[in-house]
Amino acid sequence: MMEEKPVHTIELPAKVVVGSGALQQLPLLLDIFKRKRIVMLTGPHVGVIIGFDVARMLAREGFEVQTGIVKGIASEDVEETRRLVIDVEPDIIVAVGGGRVIDVAKYVAYISNINFISVPTAVSHDGIASPAVSLRDVSGYPVSKFVKPPLAVVADTEVIARAPHKLLTSGFGDIIGKLTSVRDALLARKIKGEYVGDYSLALAKMSASMVAEYAEAIAKHEPEGVSVLVEAAISCGVAMAIAGSSRPCSGSEHAFSHALDIIYPEKQCLHGEQVGIGTIMMAYLHGLNWKRIRRLLQTVGAPTNCEELGVPSKAIVEALKLAHKVRDRYTILGEGGLSEAAAWKLAKVTQVTP
Repeated sequence: MMEEKPVHTIELPAKVVVGSGALQQLPLLLDIFKRKRIVMLTGPHVGVIIGFDVARMLAREGFEVQTGIVKGIASEDVEETRRLVIDVEPDIIVAVGGGRVIDVAKYVAYISNINFISVPTAVSHDGIASPAVSLRDVSGYPVSKFVKPPLAVVADTEVIARAPHKLLTSGFGDIIGKLTSVRDALLARKIKGEYVGDYSLALAKMSASMVAEYAEAIAKHEPEGVSVLVEAAISCGVAMAIAGSSRPCSGSEHAFSHALDIIYPEKQCLHGEQVGIGTIMMAYLHGLNWKRIRRLLQTVGAPTNCEELGVPSKAIVEALKLAHKVRDRYTILGEGGLSEAAAWKLAKVTQVTP
């Protein structure tokens, strides 16, 4: 028997502006929300490319802007950003950057009880409009938190299309992962009686289906492909908000990625790239067409094996063994996880390891 739906408030972005040149609408949006004192967060590299230009644009439009640089997602990065917000006492936070900048802005806005606007310069994962954040605690351990979505999203597809290809493929990998996260949610409903709403699952699954359909356009950074990737990421954020958790969009494939963060912290690969490879393996366990998922990832140029990921075979296997312990969430990995022999077999049969 399935659990009754828990009571929760569905919070969604009040405005979503998507398209080429959307960034020019940011001052108008801030005027609509009557926000004048701004902390604008950006990354060290993104700041040079576009972030500082955005700050200057807002200053010319009469806004009070204090810029902060987010270097990472560790607890010290969060604390440094929190102190800046305390000092400035802004009306709102504007995050101009990729996943790390947006996650830190999202969390600091939540603990500071103020709103933030998400201005993604890349779609490396599905967090641009979601209530979920991925950070690291004081020991460097990855932690996931469910907070609040942005007040608004301003996604300029012209800017996002200019992002390094690696970031685009990472976003593709993260969203294609909904093919297995949805299956894990349904499995949890069947085995554990966990409440999982069909509507949120349908949104997540549709997002994966849409990016799969537009894989070639995404690979070429074509405007329509980039728009679909952005809109799919926003749709995933809505799915999580409706569900009241990240359950529709984060299953065994994400557990594998988080486990790999722990097992092999020196890696250089991105979260979405790891999720993509996790999706190949978890699709095999679910009895899905894992070869099709592998081909889709290859189409966009995403890694599909440990060599392309830059991670040793042993780390893949150890992450598979650890994945079921990363969070208290039932998935295809079960409660006992995979044995070493089963993990090696899974990695080899899906061609993730030689």
